[in-house]
Amino acid sequence: MATAGRKQTATEKARDAERARDELRNALKAAGVKLPSLGLDVASCSGPAPLALIDLGRCNVATARALAAVLRPTGDARRQGAGA
Repeated sequence: MATAGRKQTATEKARDAERARDELRNALKAAGVKLPSLGLDVASCSGPAPLALIDLGRCNVATARALAAVLRPTGDARRQGAGA
């Protein structure tokens, strides 16, 4: 983590992004969802001003629906089949 007044180095940003990716992977796993392509966007981790983005990747329709289901509030009408 960066301290006040100091910017993260590219390595620190990449490590932070790896930790965030792992946290997300673990939370999704606990919810019964696996994003097969979850990883770091390598291109965003390089260059003079790296962003260290997390690539959520691609998934099939069943995985997208499972992810949507765990993200919806419990009382959401769409989860119960009503509405569009």
